[in-house]
Amino acid sequence: MCRTQKLQNTFFHKTDFIQALRNTGVYTLTVLIFSLLLAILLALWLEKDNWINRFLQKSMFTPYLISMVSCAYIWSWMYDSDSGVFNALLNALKLSPLRWLNDSDMAIFCVAAVAVWKSLGYYLIIVLASIKTVPRDILEAAELDRTPPLRKFIKITLPMISPQLFFLLITITISSFKVFDVVRVMTNGGPGNSTDVLVTYIYRYAFQMNAKVGYASAAGTVLLIIMMILTYLYFKVLNKRIYYQ
Repeated sequence: MCRTQKLQNTFFHKTDFIQALRNTGVYTLTVLIFSLLLAILLALWLEKDNWINRFLQKSMFTPYLISMVSCAYIWSWMYDSDSGVFNALLNALKLSPLRWLNDSDMAIFCVAAVAVWKSLGYYLIIVLASIKTVPRDILEAAELDRTPPLRKFIKITLPMISPQLFFLLITITISSFKVFDVVRVMTNGGPGNSTDVLVTYIYRYAFQMNAKVGYASAAGTVLLIIMMILTYLYFKVLNKRIYYQ
């Protein structure tokens, strides 16, 4: 009981830890939703085998080969409020420039967009490969029955590719919860603590806040427990809904 109370007093009553936990959750949900949604939509769009689609697939996969640190520096320049590409486009369209990484409400989503852009090609290839394994005769039978495309996707394609989507769900969640490099390079947790995530929080206490290694280790243990609980819930809730051929 004393240990539980001490843990609560140590972490869950500290506003900066709660902020880091909240930011990690927002970042993870943003990356997870947009990565899966865009990967599925692009895979359906690029399903046909022709040279244009093959070129687009390779182009989208290219960012995955670049290190995250390099991507973060490139996008930091693009987000720059004074000389960035995005504000230059807004000025050309006679629109007001945005503060991007300097806006405490927008910064976490700007950082998440970089993670989505970098890994989208990898997720696309996995989803596209899984769609190509769906038996053609089943799809052709659905077309003969004049099944609407959306219903055909929900009732046939989606269950068939559910194992691959389940794999992506777990890997994206884990990689997002342990994000560090892109946040460290682009915002270093700022402005304020608006982009401070759990791993940057742990890093700051371990190496910058008078080297509170014990506290940082305890925070790392909390992060590990959270990821274990999420993974367990994924398997407990979703595994029965996965269609294994």
